Amino acid sequence: MSDERQTFRQLIRNFARSVPPARLAKVFAEEYLGTLVRSWPGVEGFVMRYGLYRLLFQRLDGFCYVYPGARLSHTYGISAGRNLMINGGAFLYGRGGLRFGDHVMIGPNAVIVSSQHRFDDPTIEMVFQGHQTDFVDIGSDVWIGANAVVLPGVTIADGTVVSAGAVVTRDTEPYSIVGGVPAAKIGMRPRPGPAPAGATEASGPAAAGLG
Repeated sequence: MSDERQTFRQLIRNFARSVPPARLAKVFAEEYLGTLVRSWPGVEGFVMRYGLYRLLFQRLDGFCYVYPGARLSHTYGISAGRNLMINGGAFLYGRGGLRFGDHVMIGPNAVIVSSQHRFDDPTIEMVFQGHQTDFVDIGSDVWIGANAVVLPGVTIADGTVVSAGAVVTRDTEPYSIVGGVPAAKIGMRPRPGPAPAGATEASGPAAAGLG
C-alpha cells in the first residue's frame, strides 16, 4: 500500500505543479458543478450549462448548446464564438488552449484534446512524464462528426467537415471534407463563391459518411 500511496502523491504533485492555482479552481468547479448539471434534461439543462461555461470559459461570445452527457475539462483554456453546439458524449480538453469560431457543430462522442501524455523518455514511466500541450484552433462553420478525434496542435480551417470516426492529426484546408485514420482529404464542400479550378465538390452526409 505504501508504494500505491507514494504513486498517488507523486501524481497529485505533478498535476498541481503543472496547473496554476487560479486555473486549478476552475478545474474543480467544472468537476463538481459540471457533475450537477451535465445530465440535467430539457431547456433548463441547456440554460444551466450555458451559465456555467459562461463563467468558466476563457471567452464565450454567444449562447452555446451543450447537450446532456457532454464533458468539458480545463475550460479555462477554451474560447468560443457564437452558436457552439456540443452533442452528448463529446469530450473537450482545453489544457493546452482550444479555440472555436462561430457556428461549430461537434457530434456525439467526439474527442478534442489540446494536451497528451509525454512518452519521449524511456527511463521514466509514461504516467510520470507529465503532459505536452499544443493549441488547437477550430475555425467557423465546422462540423466534427460522431466519434471523431482531433489531436493536439491541429488547425481545422473554416468550413471543414470531419467525417465520423476520423482521427485528425494535421491541419485541414478550408471547406475540405476529411475522413479516415489518420484523416485525409476525401472531398471539398462548395465554397461561398466560385469553386477553385479542379476542386472535387461533394455535399450531404452520405458523401462524407457522417454521423
